[in-house]
Amino acid sequence: MNWLNLEHLLLEPVGQRLVTTEPALDHPQLWEKSLSLAAGLQARGIQRLALHLEDAGLLAIALLGAWRAGVSVLLPADLQPQTRQRWDDAVDAWLTEAGDLDALYQAPLSAAALDLDASCLSLCTSGSSGEPKRIDKTLRQMANEVQALETLWGADLGEACIIGSVATQHIYGLLFRVLWPLCAGRTFVRQQLAFPEDLQRASREHSQFAWVASPALLKRMGDNLDWPALTPVKRVFSSGGALPLEAAGSLHQRLQQWPTEILGSSETGGIAWRQGEQPWQPFADVHLSQDADGALRIASPYLPAGHVEQTADAANIHADGRFELLGRLDRIVKLEEKRISLPMLEQALMNHVWVAETRLGVVQENRASLGALVVLSAEGLHALRNQGRRTVTQTLRQHLSQHCEALALPRRWRLLRQLPLNTQGKLPQADVEALLLAPRPKAPEVLEQVETNGEWTLQLAIPPDLAYFSGHFPQTPVLPGVVQVDWALNLGQQLLNLPGQFAGMEVLKFQQLVRPDDRIELHLRFDQERGKLYFAYRNEAAACSSGRILLELASE
Repeated sequence: MNWLNLEHLLLEPVGQRLVTTEPALDHPQLWEKSLSLAAGLQARGIQRLALHLEDAGLLAIALLGAWRAGVSVLLPADLQPQTRQRWDDAVDAWLTEAGDLDALYQAPLSAAALDLDASCLSLCTSGSSGEPKRIDKTLRQMANEVQALETLWGADLGEACIIGSVATQHIYGLLFRVLWPLCAGRTFVRQQLAFPEDLQRASREHSQFAWVASPALLKRMGDNLDWPALTPVKRVFSSGGALPLEAAGSLHQRLQQWPTEILGSSETGGIAWRQGEQPWQPFADVHLSQDADGALRIASPYLPAGHVEQTADAANIHADGRFELLGRLDRIVKLEEKRISLPMLEQALMNHVWVAETRLGVVQENRASLGALVVLSAEGLHALRNQGRRTVTQTLRQHLSQHCEALALPRRWRLLRQLPLNTQGKLPQADVEALLLAPRPKAPEVLEQVETNGEWTLQLAIPPDLAYFSGHFPQTPVLPGVVQVDWALNLGQQLLNLPGQFAGMEVLKFQQLVRPDDRIELHLRFDQERGKLYFAYRNEAAACSSGRILLELASE
């Protein structure tokens, strides 16, 4: 590949060097647009810029243009109102869509090398507590890291197109989806592809490709994909959290290669990598040590010169420098003066065949106790559907009792379809504890809703921990018919602007049970003349229930 150092990307245009696909962007266009944007930023006197651009091609233009103009860049995690309010005073302008760039383009500045030490990028991370945190990096730190990535895997990737499921607003997506391919001369897909089917569709457009993915996506890649068509993938990268060995093994079986897991953070940059059950292998020039508690200390060229980053990750470092992680020391809690390791208990729970994923937290009620968020495996869901919630939670408590004292056994359980990870693939401890305190759900999860000629079709997921399953029936939980009618009415009111109030039912039929974690389809149609809401629930081809809800105008 024709490598360009990060600081030399705007020195001169390189013909025949394609940067992105769909729509295509080549290096001369990138070069000209970046220098034109730099001129506009300088003319406006902008010195601090917030960027949130879902199009990775536009992000590349904006980053290079800002750095050429000597502008510092902030990458906020999202565009929520509270996020914009938090960072508004820290920046002079926000660029969030193509039109924002178009308004700034002027006659381009002259070509020049970027200043590796003056150019600054700030990343926003949620941290373990959930409180937003700003981390500043120089261009030199990122240039060092992309060079190390190319040294490790450049020969393997060759001319692979880089296809990503992760956002470029965070360090992993930014480096792997944008900066590394820019320097290496590899094309990259502009959009974040958050679903396995989208990843597959994009992969089929290229003879050579590699994936920059998250554990959350890789765990969802099932039998419905055309795996033989995906085996040309050059490498599968995963970062943002632990990839379960079962998911890694499934990918190995289907693709004849282990995914490459990357360990790192916004604070540290890349630390190490591994495949399968291997220990973590530190990146070249990353030097590891430990503090008195056994937590990793990191010195690397991806950190400020002379800085050593202290983590809260306990580790066992082997004589050859490779290591295993033993859990986070900041997730050790005290209950009744006893120290309890949440990662250790989570691992013990994960060893039960019914548990796919879990996170534990402290519930502060009358007295502090532990609670557990649990994503059940297929075997666990079968047990829930056929033995009931009480049997499942009591069995898991009994299993855990072999690993801890009684006071550490979770008193509150929440059974989830999946862990609600944030955009960085994290689940802050504050969110864990908020979920444990929240009541069990009473509504379905709406996965999709489509309107055709006045009739709505909704795809619904039934929460495994739905409150209405308790007592109906304890050992064989089923969705009560009255709840199905209530959901149809409530969803109809949201979508169809129904008049009046409930006045009765007609031709009500219940034909098939609705169970925990079912995916069902709801059809809704309102007959305005007759004042009737028609509803029908289906589970694939089978009818579950149907009927007509009579409505009448409320009296004045």
